[in-house]
Amino acid sequence: MNPRHAAAAVAAKGFMPHEEGMALHEAALAAGGAGGPLLEVGTYCGKSAVYLGAAAAQAGTLLYSIDHHRGSEEIQPGWPDHDPEVVDQATGLMDTLPFARRTLAEAGLDDHVVLVVGRSATVAVHWSAPLALLFIDGGHGADVAGDDFANWPPKLAPGGTLAVHDVFDDPAQGGQVPYRLYSQLLASGDFAEVGSVGSLRLARRVASTGRALRAGGTAEATRRHPAAAGFPV
Repeated sequence: MNPRHAAAAVAAKGFMPHEEGMALHEAALAAGGAGGPLLEVGTYCGKSAVYLGAAAAQAGTLLYSIDHHRGSEEIQPGWPDHDPEVVDQATGLMDTLPFARRTLAEAGLDDHVVLVVGRSATVAVHWSAPLALLFIDGGHGADVAGDDFANWPPKLAPGGTLAVHDVFDDPAQGGQVPYRLYSQLLASGDFAEVGSVGSLRLARRVASTGRALRAGGTAEATRRHPAAAGFPV
């Protein structure tokens, strides 16, 4: 990871410590070398997209980073992690897209990261390219995270790498939704854990059954987000 990328990642708004970002970068670099795109659920202001995008650039592939940029439940006004700077004064709504674009421009990664603006479940309906690496770091509410874990892991290529952020074994350290959903993936037998740094977990897809974590999956997401029927990916 060159100094420009590292400096941009460290300076960007976000909740990923540098050591976790570097572990994500190394995993993406190894996965990207096998071919296939990388995909991130949850861009926020682009911090993790720099770690992943730098790996994509070096491996000769692309990172697709998905976010509606209105902020997840746990970073809305009134919550401890809310940042009032990312509120659009014209609308009163959170809008992290300008910050993400600025982060990627400062890192020189505009040609290697494709920002996809929309809900994860909406995009998943029409996504068909097998992924070399999937990073799940979107909303941590049960419904939103449940859709992410149901819809996206089956799109990993066999042998592909799954990365999940904010996995806390101890409830005193953080919310348990990502931990429970990640544990279910491992219990399914489709994934085997290959490493961890801080709250980042890394697993490899070892089977290709395409089982969903819960009933509904993409079909449920389509009903919940009718715009999915016309989303062009």
